[in-house]
Amino acid sequence: MPKKWFALYTKSRAEKKVHQALVDKGIHCYLPLEKKLKLWSDRKKWVEEPFIRSYIFVQVEDTELQKTLNTPGVVTVISFEGKPAPIREEHINMIESILSSEEEYELSVENFELGEKVEVTRGSLKGLLGELIYHLNKYKVLIRIESINQNILVRLNPSFLKKV
Repeated sequence: MPKKWFALYTKSRAEKKVHQALVDKGIHCYLPLEKKLKLWSDRKKWVEEPFIRSYIFVQVEDTELQKTLNTPGVVTVISFEGKPAPIREEHINMIESILSSEEEYELSVENFELGEKVEVTRGSLKGLLGELIYHLNKYKVLIRIESINQNILVRLNPSFLKKV
């Protein structure tokens, strides 16, 4: 049986503990992290936080899915019509590309009107496909991950885009 990616929903602020527990069980998983500068009254510090709160991705066979659900901190697997919803590998690769790029991005769960399909032609995200969104006089490319109802907006120079 081929391994597929699935999204697990975790308890709030338990993503890193769940990730470590899954790794300890020998399960291949991906917790997208982003660096953020946190400001306190007496100091500043760079910290790594989950990119998508309460979600972690696992690559398992269908038969191994129950093993992941028995992990402390895991609430459920994201399902569609009662069945675990697989995540396409290219969506996992897109998240990795966006987080490793130098481009500005933001995560959004808003439902946007469908825009023009575009491809990034230059820069570190070259080849990325998405929808063009006009927002606050800035050009952004929307990457929609339907199975977990999440959208990623990346701010790009419009000269880096072409219609598909």
